[in-house]
Amino acid sequence: MILTDTHTHLYSKEFNADRTFLIEKAISTGISRFFLPNVDKNSIQDMLEVEQQFPKNCFAMMGLHPCSVNATFEEELMIVKKWLTKRKFTAIGEIGIDLYWDKTYFKQQQDAFRTQIKLALEYDLPFVIHSRNSFDEVMEILNEFKNEALKGIFHCFGGTVEQAKKVISLGNFKLGIGGVVTFKNSGIDKVVEAIDLKHLVLETDAPYLSPQPNRGKRNEPEYLLLIAKKIAEIKNISIEELAALTTQNSREVFGF
Repeated sequence: MILTDTHTHLYSKEFNADRTFLIEKAISTGISRFFLPNVDKNSIQDMLEVEQQFPKNCFAMMGLHPCSVNATFEEELMIVKKWLTKRKFTAIGEIGIDLYWDKTYFKQQQDAFRTQIKLALEYDLPFVIHSRNSFDEVMEILNEFKNEALKGIFHCFGGTVEQAKKVISLGNFKLGIGGVVTFKNSGIDKVVEAIDLKHLVLETDAPYLSPQPNRGKRNEPEYLLLIAKKIAEIKNISIEELAALTTQNSREVFGF
């Protein structure tokens, strides 16, 4: 069984005390592919060190998180662009728009999102979208590129069945389903129930969004099993079948 975590911040300081142990423990359970989204210039080195330690299991992305976009975002984007010329990354990410915490730099977030979509097209890479309180705003920008061969993942999808169908209509995007699917009354179970598995990938977003029964605590790599079991239960299939299908979906996005 091979399970794939398409979105995990394993380089986060929350794992400094026991990172190696947690990753090796997860690998022993079948969770053997971890995709690491970048946040900003301050996360790059730590992310690359984790990838270097586990080169067969951990795969780095490059991008600027919308919550790190501010008045000097263009300087951050220059760093992103420079890294893309240095080596191969698995995706551009995580990128997008976040209107939950602060709307001060909304225009700059839009500009950064557009720029990074163009980088994804230039380097023929998928991109991973952070969309919080901003589904319509994100879709509006994606529709500007509707004639381009866009592909990627809507990370931590938290929308409705109708919104999920809009994502699917884009053609080459998967819905990232994480710990929220285990929350009572989240509504994500209804989305999973209504949408064909070929459109879904798994993620933890560790150390954030820990699934039940660990909600509110540090999310850990091994907890992907809890997410997988919940989705397998909703779909009435075995966890082995779910692992095979969702890992294949991740291969369609990332190319391996």
